[in-house]
Amino acid sequence: MKARDLMNMAPVIPVIVVHDVSTAVPLAESLVAGGLPVLEVTLRTPVAMDAMRAMQAVKGAVVGVGTAISGDDLKAAKDAGAQFAVSPGFTEELGRTALDIDMPLLPGIANSADIMRAHALGFKELKFFPASQAGGPSMLKALGGPFVDAAFCPTGGVSIDNANDYLSLPNVLCVGGSWVAPKALIDAGDWAGIESLAKTASQLPR
Repeated sequence: MKARDLMNMAPVIPVIVVHDVSTAVPLAESLVAGGLPVLEVTLRTPVAMDAMRAMQAVKGAVVGVGTAISGDDLKAAKDAGAQFAVSPGFTEELGRTALDIDMPLLPGIANSADIMRAHALGFKELKFFPASQAGGPSMLKALGGPFVDAAFCPTGGVSIDNANDYLSLPNVLCVGGSWVAPKALIDAGDWAGIESLAKTASQLPR
């Protein structure tokens, strides 16, 4: 599966932080049932790799790693079964490792120079991060002029209230967001609530 295929599967990629492995499977099941099959598990907790392994048992889930910042992160995630990776920024080392191990990567970019460095290694599907702070929809609209073949997944400050501002742009294929898997609902085990948030997000127009 290519990065663009992943981006086209749903309008929202949940950005997931797992603190307790026991929540991984029901969380994944709720998101997939709500129509969001592509799951980005961030490397922000010690149990992230174990959570990815557990989620792979959920039918229909496409599980990847987020907050990958080095080639070693990509290799470890690949060993844990991750099917794709997302990074907050881009380095040549990260890009070359992704190519070497055949790991679909959405590298993070925030400006034209970042895009050009990513393009130099063949990466055309990109994470725009942090989206709100880096200029929001108006910045992405401007970047669409010189970078006609780039496709973006804006993440950072994206919510149900502003997601349409991004998704209405022709160079945005999906958005990333943590609002579909909030910590309060995870901690409460409110899987029905998370499924409801996912259903609303999955119906966002593109």
